[in-house]
Amino acid sequence: MAKTVILSTARTPIGKLSGGLSSLPATELGGIAIRGALERAGVTPEEIEHVVMGQVLQGGAGQIPSRQAQIAAGIPIGVSSETVNKVCASGMRAVAIADLHIRAGEVDVAIGGGMESMSQAPHALPGSRNGFRMGPAELIDLMQYDGLTNAFTGKQMYVEATEVGDELNIGREELDEFAARSHERALAAQANGNLPHEIVPVTVPGRKGDTIVEVDEGPREGTTPETLSKLRGLVKDGTHTAGNSPSVNDGAAALVLASEDWAKKNGKQILGEIVGHAQVADDFPYLAKTPAAAALKALDRAGLKVEDIDLWEFNEAFSSVGLNSMNVLGLTPENVNVNGGAVALGHPLGMSGARIIGSLVLELGRRGGGLGVAAICSGGGQGDAIIVRVGG
Repeated sequence: MAKTVILSTARTPIGKLSGGLSSLPATELGGIAIRGALERAGVTPEEIEHVVMGQVLQGGAGQIPSRQAQIAAGIPIGVSSETVNKVCASGMRAVAIADLHIRAGEVDVAIGGGMESMSQAPHALPGSRNGFRMGPAELIDLMQYDGLTNAFTGKQMYVEATEVGDELNIGREELDEFAARSHERALAAQANGNLPHEIVPVTVPGRKGDTIVEVDEGPREGTTPETLSKLRGLVKDGTHTAGNSPSVNDGAAALVLASEDWAKKNGKQILGEIVGHAQVADDFPYLAKTPAAAALKALDRAGLKVEDIDLWEFNEAFSSVGLNSMNVLGLTPENVNVNGGAVALGHPLGMSGARIIGSLVLELGRRGGGLGVAAICSGGGQGDAIIVRVGG
């Protein structure tokens, strides 16, 4: 079986809702990330054999968004493509699927990644196709309906995060401390070049000329546990607030993957190796439990233990997700989300899983190598994890 290696990773900055990237569709952002990853890998568009991209909010995006992103990146029309929707885990699952294609010997070089424009998610008018006889009709927000609401319970994610966080005895003070650390680390990583190293600038056309967006818009100076403690709960008297939860955002990330044999034969620099991955499912609301469960399953399959892992990346769908993952695995903050996470940076749904893989690989490289795990929860009670090795 072929071994899959990572040749490069690239992402756009993460824009706020209605922010600097809001005028660009997800597919264009995806194309920019793919093109950036290709350039960094020294791989031509013609060498790519398959493209897998995650996107959650596909309403109004047009047919097969991954193929649109592929074409925007200059990858030839004869290259196949597939789009993944696994809610927040879409980008990670896209990378895993690309890995499986390579391991199976179906392709030698592939793209895996994710993209989202939450700013461009449309509203819909259910029932309008057949007409309304009497009474008012209600628009629904597809960003909330398709991305942020539990399809089985009808509850919004923040409501269930609060309920499950209370059940797991995760308090407001812990949540605010976790969130403040996310901002502190993201700001430090912006200043020391770690986050800029991940990013490809985006040129945004405008009536008054082009604007270059090259910095994540989310991290906030002066975010402390004290300032966060003053915010009201998203649920009355609840522990989760806008400050210790991620925002809704726009962005894209992509990785170039290849078989190790192809990479060596063609003289490509290898950033890291995909060791393995796993998926789990739990009861619908229990997002906080699934990243650690997926990580443990992936480690068991690979014959590894928690103690073998040098760095961890958990998608901060809520601060409670990161905290519970650390608690279950017995981790301390020193090697978890060392450059900040989604609470500070933002959470473009389809992008985040791919982003944390890329961030993990680059940070392991800066530290001289090692093993890392990236893990993410997803709506509907699922979780994914992926193990990477850099060096050695």
